[in-house]
Amino acid sequence: MRASCGRQRGRRPADADVNMAAIFRQLSLLVLTEACFDEFFIEFNLLHVPCLKAAISKCLGLAIVGGALLVKVPQIVKILAAKSGQGISITGTILELTAILVNVSYNFVNRYPFSSYGDGVFLLIQTAIIGALVYHFGGSTERAIAFFLTVGSLTLLLCSGIVSLQILWTLQACNIPVVFAGKMVQALANYRNSSTGQLSAITVTMLFFGSMARIFTSIQETGDQIIILTFCVATFANGIIMAQMIYYWNVPVKSKKE
Repeated sequence: MRASCGRQRGRRPADADVNMAAIFRQLSLLVLTEACFDEFFIEFNLLHVPCLKAAISKCLGLAIVGGALLVKVPQIVKILAAKSGQGISITGTILELTAILVNVSYNFVNRYPFSSYGDGVFLLIQTAIIGALVYHFGGSTERAIAFFLTVGSLTLLLCSGIVSLQILWTLQACNIPVVFAGKMVQALANYRNSSTGQLSAITVTMLFFGSMARIFTSIQETGDQIIILTFCVATFANGIIMAQMIYYWNVPVKSKKE
């Protein structure tokens, strides 16, 4: 009996090691393919370039998705604190929302990895909230509710599969000028006001670097040229807004009033 118990006790560390290895494998497969896992941890080829690129892209994509949970929260908080959407172009917001909605639905219907577009889902929700708040504090709560419900209905329609993939591709192609136009409307409002109003510097900066990172992740995870081009344009447009944020940050208050 003692010998038997000794053998059973001797197995426990080995069983624990097996369980830990299985858990480690499952966690690793969140960012690695089976082939890349074997390449890294079976063959110990840690400098396998294609797998390194894929792993970096997946980790970056998941980080962007995680960051998107809060990317526009500073903007929302700033509007609520000021009880005003002054300086935020509702036209620009609608155009930006349209671009995000089309991008999310196109990726969803194509069944691309969630890590390649998941940030768009959270940006969609937060941008819709911002648009509704601008209407609400502008004195029209009815419009705010209608705006939010319309966004929700369109999201369900485009992601349902009822709309053909060809139409979604065309909409995604049209996204390029829409993305640019939406940002330029906001940039024009900033220029006319000589101020960025209630725009959040944190949000603007995160959007710029997020869209820049998405160029890389889109190349790695989807290879879809129309999506890659969209993020290139978005990065350029977000860069203009960020440059305005920096410029007007240093403009004296007197000049802003003038």
